[in-house]
Amino acid sequence: MDEEFIRARITKLRLEKNVSAREMSLSIGQSENYINQIENARGLPSLPGLIYICDYLGITLQQFFDDGDDTPYELQVLLNDLKKLDADALAHVTAVVRAFLPR
Repeated sequence: MDEEFIRARITKLRLEKNVSAREMSLSIGQSENYINQIENARGLPSLPGLIYICDYLGITLQQFFDDGDDTPYELQVLLNDLKKLDADALAHVTAVVRAFLPR
């Protein structure tokens, strides 16, 4: 994992959220060109900055760095919804998901 991964991951996740770099920068309390500078290799976020970025994107740091996870936001939303189900409903959802998995 390197600096380019961080830049590319921020760009990919921001575009998936359909938000401009300026809007994202201002939303996390930074200057309007903060995200643009990161994405264009003119800087990197500090650890607190990366935490703000992840919070804004609705994902955890673990999900940010999981390069095998192409849809971390969607998975986090789904996980949050699944936590609201009772055991019986969760068992039904699990059965449906497993039916879609390749054998």
